[in-house]
Amino acid sequence: MKIAVFSTYQYDEEYLNQFNPGHKITYYAVALNEQTAALTKGFEAICIFVNDIVNEEVLHMLKDNGVKLIVLRCAGFNNVDIKAAEELGIPVLRVPAYSPEAVAEHALALILTLNRKTHKAYNRVREGNFSLEKLMGFNLHNRKIAVIGTGNIGRIFCKLLKGFGCELRAYDIYPNQELIDNGVIYGTLEETLKDADIVSLHCPLMDSTRHIINAESLKLFKNGAMLINTSRGGLINTPDVIEALKTGKLGYLGLDVYEQEGKLFFQNLSEDIIQDELIIRLISFPNVLITSHQGFLTKEAMEQIATTTFNNIDAFINHKEMVNRVGV
Repeated sequence: MKIAVFSTYQYDEEYLNQFNPGHKITYYAVALNEQTAALTKGFEAICIFVNDIVNEEVLHMLKDNGVKLIVLRCAGFNNVDIKAAEELGIPVLRVPAYSPEAVAEHALALILTLNRKTHKAYNRVREGNFSLEKLMGFNLHNRKIAVIGTGNIGRIFCKLLKGFGCELRAYDIYPNQELIDNGVIYGTLEETLKDADIVSLHCPLMDSTRHIINAESLKLFKNGAMLINTSRGGLINTPDVIEALKTGKLGYLGLDVYEQEGKLFFQNLSEDIIQDELIIRLISFPNVLITSHQGFLTKEAMEQIATTTFNNIDAFINHKEMVNRVGV
């Protein structure tokens, strides 16, 4: 097939080229949206990532341009109007799981870095400052960890934290029996959040989970608790979280995702004036650590993304069951 790949970076090209079984691929660095959809003319399929916008308007443009298939290089699909795609007869396929260990381990890295302040210690020592002042952390052992969402990533995250001797509480509409057998205690969202030392988000972004962390749910947090989000930025109401940081209700915040990341992440803006005042405010806090959606970025994950993406395309071409198709 002739495939247009959007939001492309060096690592995308490297792994897609390595596992390409023979498709003709054209790479575009730009994101797919209303302004760039004209680039899809003459292509049979498009391959997109988390910040490409495929709304109803874009879908009609894709249909007019002859696009027959949409494949996502990610698990989330909240950026695609699935209902409109179904109505236009354009299948949407995704990569439902790609090295969930990668994201779970990154969430743990954020926790350890925020807690033990290794990023600050690194910078101090490079400047000849060997003081330990203001570097105090806490033991993870026996701490209460609230895990919101126990799918593939959340399940592995629980296993990692179990190794630290943490008390694990979880909220998911589909409790995992394996985790229950290993001592994870499920409860309501309120029960799970209440008095947690660390809250880690691992659920998809849907209408029911949008801004699941807000002024009301933050009241349930233990004073000085840590919040980690490696899932989707829209799970958090950013102004409410900023207020919680200002009052001390939140003691630490670790983000690998951000609700307005589409105009920021995956780009070098070091010479630009950033116009997003919320991200500027977040960066100004000494107890906030932000990474730019790199949780997925491991060799193993990139290999699985590439192979699954091409398997999805081949299933469409060969009229096989499209097991990773997203339906309404």
